[in-house]
Amino acid sequence: MMVNMNGSSGSKKLVRPLSGRWLAGVCAGLAEYSGIDVTLIRVLFAVFCLFGFLGPVVYVIAWVLIPEEGEPVSIAEKIINKSGAS
Repeated sequence: MMVNMNGSSGSKKLVRPLSGRWLAGVCAGLAEYSGIDVTLIRVLFAVFCLFGFLGPVVYVIAWVLIPEEGEPVSIAEKIINKSGAS
């Protein structure tokens, strides 16, 4: 296993960070994970909003599927686990 200089392992995990976000943290999480500037990702979502309502749909799907920072599972996993436990 590779260890970075800050002591963390080399594996990245896609999460919605608590800091640096405007709404649910999807763009900030994607930017942090991919290494792309968050402004570019936000602009891409805005462009997708203008062309066919794709931006909001993708954003909501990502919000449900990407876990929030500090949470072990996503919103979708919580819903599935709750309905499966009944």
